[in-house]
Amino acid sequence: MPGILLSFFYRLRDRGLNVTPTQWLTMIEGLAMGLHGSSLIGFYSLSRSIMVRDESELDEFDQVFAAHFREAGDCVTEIEDEVWRWLENPAEEYRMDPALKRMIESVDIEALRREFEKRLREQNGRHDGGNKWVGTGGTSPFGHRGYHPGGIRVGGQGRYGSAVQVAEKRRYREHRRDLVLDTRQFGMALKKLRALRRTGTADELDLEETIKRTAREAGELELVFRPPRENNISMLLLMDVGGSMNPYRRLVEILFSAAHNSNHFKRFRYAYFHNCIYERVYEDASFFKQITLSELLRLHDRDTRLVFVGDAYMYPGELLQHWGAIRWNERNEQPGIYYLRRMAEHFRHIAWLNPMDPVMWDEPTVRTIRDLFTMYTLTIQGVEGLAKDLAKAS
Repeated sequence: MPGILLSFFYRLRDRGLNVTPTQWLTMIEGLAMGLHGSSLIGFYSLSRSIMVRDESELDEFDQVFAAHFREAGDCVTEIEDEVWRWLENPAEEYRMDPALKRMIESVDIEALRREFEKRLREQNGRHDGGNKWVGTGGTSPFGHRGYHPGGIRVGGQGRYGSAVQVAEKRRYREHRRDLVLDTRQFGMALKKLRALRRTGTADELDLEETIKRTAREAGELELVFRPPRENNISMLLLMDVGGSMNPYRRLVEILFSAAHNSNHFKRFRYAYFHNCIYERVYEDASFFKQITLSELLRLHDRDTRLVFVGDAYMYPGELLQHWGAIRWNERNEQPGIYYLRRMAEHFRHIAWLNPMDPVMWDEPTVRTIRDLFTMYTLTIQGVEGLAKDLAKAS
């Protein structure tokens, strides 16, 4: 047993978790006191609470623990190996009737999960192209490579973005290394954007300099004052809403809450757009309160930090053609790229946060926007990198 424990310590460190000898000895002391309750689950809770110091390391720790002790199992323990075998080598992709693709249904997720478990218990073989059992192709709500307007994808790769839940094995070592957990973490990442400078009236006591001056004056008190440090960073957040951004709504809300409620900016302002900006953006997500691009540029100086949030994924004409805006009332005389370039010419510090998986960043419109702005992933690590870069002086 001691050898298993010690190798666990080294395995954690090999995966980049900075577990210290002090933490390890504290965990051993907890074991000696019986704090683990003589169970593996208890040991897991005890060791994680001591050896994980940052929320971003939680998932990495879980994966190392599962691999080392071989008791945690896969993410979906209800799905047996036999079911996974049914889903190998899928049949030819099912071609869906366009009318069904347009179908919108309200899905009761709990009822869907209960039905999934029921069919797993009843099913006794592989199925392809059907409409009921767990299989491949077809219109069943359970399986992969088929289509259903609201089902559970089991294995395989997402194709239509219509699954309400996904049951799959973990396949990637770094899968959730930079998982976004809460508003506080985004706030801590944005904190790196602050640029504190001493400005204004010298009314703050400089204690160190006061001591030095007093010493030089042979003990005669010499008070030294300095201007207070203030954060001079202003930020403009432009957020893409609707359409392909709907799956990322929760993630963007967390970022927006962190930015809106933080005290890291001298001035913070936000606006909305859909897919690409044109002659105007909007102060509300309903697109009722509009503000022209000219007015937006007039209200913000060149040192304002501009951050776009969007997947940059759209029909190429929206970005590259005259009158290409997807919203009929936009009527853009210039292509979207023209307005993005206007922003690039005005603001000295611009970045783009993209919630979409970087494997999709080679799409034509994403690639075009990446050529214009530095693009970061909408994750804790991505926001930290953005904040550090935008905090630098021009």
